[in-house]
Amino acid sequence: MLHGLEAMLGHGLDRRRLLAGGAAAGAALLLPHRLFASPATGFTHGVASGEPGSRSMLFWTRYVDAGQQPVTLRLEVASDPRLTRHVLRAEAVADPENDWCAKVRLSGLQPGKTYYYRFVGPSRARSMVGRTRTLPEGAVEQFRLGVFSCSNLPFGFFNGYAHAVAADDIDLFVHLGDYIYEYARGTYPDAASAVAGRVIEPAGEVVRLEDYRARYASYRADPDLQALHARVPAICIWDDHEIANDAWMGGAQNHDPQTQGPWAERLAAARRAHREWLPVSDAPYASYPIGRLASLHRLDTRVEGRERQFDLRQVIAAGPNVETALRNFRDRQWVAGNRQLLGVAQEKWLLEQMAEAARRGVRWQVLAQQVIMGQLLAPPNADQMAAAVRDPQVQAFLGAAVMASRLGIPLNMDAWDGYPAARARLLAMAQREGINLVVLAGDSHNAWANDLVTDKRPAGVEFATHSVSSPGFEAYLRGVPPRLLAEQMVAANPGLRWAETSQRGYTHVRLTPAEAVAEWRFSAAVTSRSPQLAASVRARVRAGANRLELA
Repeated sequence: MLHGLEAMLGHGLDRRRLLAGGAAAGAALLLPHRLFASPATGFTHGVASGEPGSRSMLFWTRYVDAGQQPVTLRLEVASDPRLTRHVLRAEAVADPENDWCAKVRLSGLQPGKTYYYRFVGPSRARSMVGRTRTLPEGAVEQFRLGVFSCSNLPFGFFNGYAHAVAADDIDLFVHLGDYIYEYARGTYPDAASAVAGRVIEPAGEVVRLEDYRARYASYRADPDLQALHARVPAICIWDDHEIANDAWMGGAQNHDPQTQGPWAERLAAARRAHREWLPVSDAPYASYPIGRLASLHRLDTRVEGRERQFDLRQVIAAGPNVETALRNFRDRQWVAGNRQLLGVAQEKWLLEQMAEAARRGVRWQVLAQQVIMGQLLAPPNADQMAAAVRDPQVQAFLGAAVMASRLGIPLNMDAWDGYPAARARLLAMAQREGINLVVLAGDSHNAWANDLVTDKRPAGVEFATHSVSSPGFEAYLRGVPPRLLAEQMVAANPGLRWAETSQRGYTHVRLTPAEAVAEWRFSAAVTSRSPQLAASVRARVRAGANRLELA
C-alpha cells in the first residue's frame, strides 16, 4: 500500500514529490551505529526461531560454505544458556539453491518452556546462541506480544527492535509485514532523506529472485533485528513491500509487466526469498493455540485471495459530475457482497477456526493481519488542512476525499474499508459466536485504536500499530500539527477511539483472562540509534466487552 497520506487517498500520488520538500542480544545494543559487516562465509546472519507450537519450533540460520557446496549443520537445543544440558538435536542443510539459508522444525519440546539453541557447522564452527520459547498449554495467566510493521531501513534505525530487546518483556515477536521495501535507492526515501549508513542492496528495485535475496541480506545485517530474532520466536507475515507496492493477487501498482516481466514470476521470486530468509512455514495462513487463553490466527490479506483495489481517481474521472460518480460507485461497486479480501478458501478456513476455538472456550481470538479493519473517513475540514501543505496534488486529493467521506466512502481502498462486505461477514460471525476479538494491523505507519462495530453493535477491537521506521502522516501534512490531525480523525470516525500520526516504534500487547492491553511504544527519533522510548499510550478491552477503554 502507498503509505502515509497517499495511502489513504489513492495509489496515484507521486511519492518522490511528496517526500522531496540474552548475552548475545544485549551485546548487540553496544555495536557501532551501522549495519553489521556480514562475513562472506560461515554463519553470516545470526539465528532465528519461529512458527511456534506448544511442542515444536522452526529454527533458522544461514551458513555460506567457502567451497560453495551444500553443508549439513547440526542444531543443538538445550534448557540452559550454556547449552550444557542438551535436550534435542537435529540436522539442517545450508544449500546454495536456498541462498545458504537453513531451516529445520524440531518436535519433542515441552509446552511453555524456554530453550537455548545454536547451529554447529564444519570444523566445529558455531553460530551465536539464540533463545526461544514454546507456546503454553492449558490455563495461561499471561501472554505478551511485540507487534511490529513497516521497517524501511534507509529511513532510519530500527529503534523499536532495539527497545524490545532491551525491555525483554515479550513472549512472541509478530511482524505484520513490510519487513523489507522493494524500492531502488533514492526512491523511498529520496537520497536527501536517507539516513547515513543505512544502505540497501541491491541499488536498483528488487524484481528477480537474486534481488529479493540481496535485499533481505541487507536488512538482516541490522544488529537490532538480528538481536530480536535471536531473543524471541517470530511469526512473520508479508505485506505488499515484500513483493511490490499495492499488491493484489493479480498484480501491483508498482509492477509493470512490460518492463519487469510476468507478475506470477515476480510473486514467486518474492515468496521464495521470504520463505528462505525468515523462520516461516510454507503455509499462507495458520493458527497458533496459546492454551485456553488465546488463538492467534495468521492471515494473508495481501495476495492470497485479494481482488484488485478500487481506485478513487478512476471513480472521480468517470464524471462529469463527481458527486454522482461517487454515489454510483458507493451503491453499485463498493458495497458488492461478493468482494473478497481473504478469498473464499481462506475466509472459510478462518471462520471455521474461530468457531472451533469459541466452542473450546478460548478466551481471546487474535487476528494477526496486515491492513486496518476499522473505518477511516476523512475529516470534514481535511481540504482546509491541505492549505498548509501547499502542494496542489495533495490539495486536490484531500478535496476529493472530503467529498467522498460526506457520502460515507472511506479514505483507503487498500484496507478492509475497500472490502466492506468481507469485513461485515467476519464481524457478524464474531458477534454470533460471542468471541472476544482482537485485530492486529500494520501497514499505515500510524497508530490507531478502533472499536469494531457491525449492525450498530460491538464486534471486537483493533490495535493498529505504527511503523518501526517508515514515515507517517507527518511527512505529508507538514504544517498540520499531528495532535490536531489526530483529533480531527477521531471526531470524524465514531469507531476510532485514539490515533497518533507522527511517531515510530511498536506495540506491546498483553493478554490475560480478564483483559487485553495494548501499549503503543514510541521510540526515540530513528535518525540515530537508541533503545530508549520517547513516550507510550495504553488502551484495554475487558473480556466480554468488545469495547476499548483508554488508559
